Amino acid sequence: MNLGRLLIFAGFVLVGLGVAVLLLNRLNLPLGRLPGDIAWRGKNTTIYFPWVTCLLLSVLGTLILWLINRR
Repeated sequence: MNLGRLLIFAGFVLVGLGVAVLLLNRLNLPLGRLPGDIAWRGKNTTIYFPWVTCLLLSVLGTLILWLINRR
């Protein structure tokens, strides 16, 4: 596969991910703000770790790649 086709494919994947995030926001399931994500707000700092979002995306990615690999 040459570089041009790879970049076009990567662009389509990014557009698809963007559309998925927009649809999830409309369904009131905003990625990065799920219940269980850790947010600590201090006086002058905020530390945020979206571990539930990371877990969900990891499971979905694993399922998608597993389905692609089975085919």
